[in-house]
Amino acid sequence: MVATVIAGERQRGGAAIQARALRGVNALAALGVNEGDVIAVMLRNEPAFLEAMLIARTAGCYSCPINWHYKGDEAGYILRDCGAKALIIHADLLRQIEGGVPEGCRVIVVEPLPGTRAAFRLTDAQCALPAGATEWEAWLAAAPPYDGPPRNVRGSIPYSSGTTGRPKGVLRQPPNDPAQYARMIEITQTALGIRQGMRTAIVAPLYHSAPASYGMQSLLFADLMLIHERFDAERLLADIERHKLDRLYLVPTHFVRLLRLPDAVKQRYDVSSIQFVASTGSPCPPDVKREMIDWWGPVINESYASSEAGFITFLSSEEARTHRGSAGRPMPGADVRILNDAGAALPPFEPGLIYCRQEAYPEFTYINRDADRRAIDRDGLVAVGDVGYFDRDGYLYICDRKSDMVISGGVNIYPAEIEAVLITMPGVADCAVFGIPDAEFGEALAAHVQPHNGARLEREAVRAYLRERIADYKVPRVVEFSEALPREESGKIFKRRLREPYWKDAGRRI
Repeated sequence: MVATVIAGERQRGGAAIQARALRGVNALAALGVNEGDVIAVMLRNEPAFLEAMLIARTAGCYSCPINWHYKGDEAGYILRDCGAKALIIHADLLRQIEGGVPEGCRVIVVEPLPGTRAAFRLTDAQCALPAGATEWEAWLAAAPPYDGPPRNVRGSIPYSSGTTGRPKGVLRQPPNDPAQYARMIEITQTALGIRQGMRTAIVAPLYHSAPASYGMQSLLFADLMLIHERFDAERLLADIERHKLDRLYLVPTHFVRLLRLPDAVKQRYDVSSIQFVASTGSPCPPDVKREMIDWWGPVINESYASSEAGFITFLSSEEARTHRGSAGRPMPGADVRILNDAGAALPPFEPGLIYCRQEAYPEFTYINRDADRRAIDRDGLVAVGDVGYFDRDGYLYICDRKSDMVISGGVNIYPAEIEAVLITMPGVADCAVFGIPDAEFGEALAAHVQPHNGARLEREAVRAYLRERIADYKVPRVVEFSEALPREESGKIFKRRLREPYWKDAGRRI
């Protein structure tokens, strides 16, 4: 039995969701979509997103989440690259990607939930179905439930960060060995804290790979799931108390926004029901994690993971106190090595490129990018560009992405270290630090800052805040403010777009 799902005023029981998934299998077949095909999902957070992924899972199809902010060229590239046979999309987004849907890709249109921002934006013109499109509810209702044998689960196709051009689709073959499949599920559930009968809320965008994985596993094992259209810190606290939520997936930005609530608001809500909070995607600043543990208790758990390698390390709250800033120790089945450019293993505390593999996960390819897949492989291990080191206790520390490292006057500077401090400044919602050309030192540092809720920030105040907390040479020379920082498909800040204008006329890239 799958979870009961609540979104706003709408509630749907697990039995009804399962029945809709079985109808969806035959509804796909009526469109010519069969086992092994790809279904793209371009929806905001709402029950239809999880239902679409469950339908794909039940039908033995791949699901491919697409960032709903994308325009025609961006979405069209992914639809063509993954070979999507169908696209499930919110009605108001169709005009946004006009011209991007390739011929032969069937379109299934979902009307946004009443009361959501998307529903308010929907115009009469957008309510009309385009030629050849199908309406979601009518499409499901018209199909009989599938009653055939179970099909192989094929999971999702996440598109990894496009640091040097278009993003890459990570295609993983379904496990042929039932024992390997069981190990993969066990590792995933350990890292994400999934348990039978859990009660949770989905507050991160489901088009990101980790929230999508958490959402699907929660749907299959939880008793209750709440779906928030967007993150609201106080609303989450209220839902924790009202529904006695016990497990969550949050990222460091969520922690920062929760911590910035006034003390009176934080004290208003009982969060004692929370037993486990999973966090992946980007390292959590140590001070932020410490404050969350002080507030919520030893429930914050962090993992180092990637779409390519799966879940690699795990760090509990107790370990975070004794190994401040670590991403944890390797999980069972994980092989992690720190190598230099020549492929030699590096000693403790010496940073190098992180190569890893999780034996619980089947092999993967990059769709239509064989050369890129070979380029990150070394002796069966993969490197996605992260720089890190081990301490003497075997705990992994993430310094930065190799492509982000700045060399200024011969000194290696890791922007992630600066970002971890800057994100704690009052009034800062998010930030990105990167290298820009400098005639004297080769590179200098720039910071682009996204203010929180229109906060007024001054450049010198930002520099002064950093200067009190980090070495002067790490304080960015340039500070700019952006209402919204550009994002990659994975949800990470698209630093290449921020960096390019500075390097355009430099005659070099580093």
